[in-house]
Amino acid sequence: TETTDDETTAAGQPGRPTLYSEEIGTRICELLADGKTLTRICKDNPDFPSDRTVRRWALDKDHPFSPQYARAREIGYDAMADETIDTADMGGTDPGQVARDRLKVDTRKWLLSKALPKRYGDKLALHGDDEAPPIQQVTRIERVIVKPSSNQT
Repeated sequence: TETTDDETTAAGQPGRPTLYSEEIGTRICELLADGKTLTRICKDNPDFPSDRTVRRWALDKDHPFSPQYARAREIGYDAMADETIDTADMGGTDPGQVARDRLKVDTRKWLLSKALPKRYGDKLALHGDDEAPPIQQVTRIERVIVKPSSNQT
């Protein structure tokens, strides 16, 4: 299946390719599943369309690329989680490298918590559900009127 989008440079010259093919879609998704970012994938591969074009394909629920992209993204997030653990486990004493590794881990943790909150987000038990009922369930509320004693001021 091939579809086209029109994309030109500011000078009106043809820009990156915008023709969708299963081969290009599969190659992009393989790299996404490896944990690479879409921006980096498109910048590093001049034969790929721009990340903007790829996002348009992904957002179009009727486009054949859309479900493949969604699954590759999910697998890629798992790859990022693995990479985060590997980065945190690396030994090192150079303060600059330790700070850089901390930034990489924190950035990926934040992204994962936002992209897949059920899997990587903080678990907050604000209300109960079938798997985690509330800690205490209110079954009765009473109103009690107390007459002040004469000892109180």
